[in-house]
Amino acid sequence: MSARTAAPFLDAYDALLARWPVPVEALTVHTPHGTTRINACGPRDGRPLVLLHGGGATSTLWFANAAAWADAGHRVLAIDLIGDPGRSVHDGTPLDGVPGLIGWLDAVLDQLGVTEADFCGHSYGGWIALEYALRSPARVGRLALLDPTQCFAGFRPGYLLRVLPLFLPRRSPARARSYLDWETAATPGTPGTPDASGTEGTPCASGTPGIDPDWRELYALGYAEFPASRVVTGPRPTPDRLRTLAMPVLALFAARSRVHDAHHVAEAAHRLLPAAEVTVLPDVSHHNLPMAGAAEVNQRLIDFLAATRA
Repeated sequence: MSARTAAPFLDAYDALLARWPVPVEALTVHTPHGTTRINACGPRDGRPLVLLHGGGATSTLWFANAAAWADAGHRVLAIDLIGDPGRSVHDGTPLDGVPGLIGWLDAVLDQLGVTEADFCGHSYGGWIALEYALRSPARVGRLALLDPTQCFAGFRPGYLLRVLPLFLPRRSPARARSYLDWETAATPGTPGTPDASGTEGTPCASGTPGIDPDWRELYALGYAEFPASRVVTGPRPTPDRLRTLAMPVLALFAARSRVHDAHHVAEAAHRLLPAAEVTVLPDVSHHNLPMAGAAEVNQRLIDFLAATRA
């Protein structure tokens, strides 16, 4: 990314971070894969709460959540995923698959002096958090997943068709805005709502309520201007692997998510993890769950962490 193209993205990043209603400490740690940015807040002696954002979202995503969790006594550590849009810089060795991704997160926690923490991941960040808990269970005390993808079920086929253009050349902010507006705007029974197969009808208008305009623009700029890195992912965890999870788990799903059928995925999560707390939240979509659903998401996570600590 050139200085010319980086400036609007970084300005948008800093502007959204400035909206966090709590003092934020910008931390940078060095790993073999490059430098990693962590936006930290809350008491330094509080129990660490590691936040992992979804693809392209950046750690600024948590602007509606971090203060509530910090005020509850947690040391919030919101990480910019390496290789993703944000202020982390992937200028070291390649991640080389899932083991490399887990090793990078190990290195970040080591540099922060965190031996064990609670984890909360949204979307792709939920998959990373779950995979990390499966591979490094001693470092994960409690696990919260917000509309996680590829954890308990797959994507809607129609959703995959809709997002295919995002991976084509000549990326533009308009393409990303259109995608976000489509995913967050429709309500059941209105034009643009997926049918049973997951395909959409009439596209929804842009600039709709439910998606924060500043975050929408940051996402669009990062999509268009940030150098693309190969996304590190892997297969969905098998039922046998999931049954090895011993830590408490909270899973919150977005009823209006176009990524997957929230009720179907919630049923699968409850079946695979019968001890987990699983809930489908109404009136929120996949991308706006942490923002539009902030009041309930914040309180549910606070209660979950307090209850499991007792």
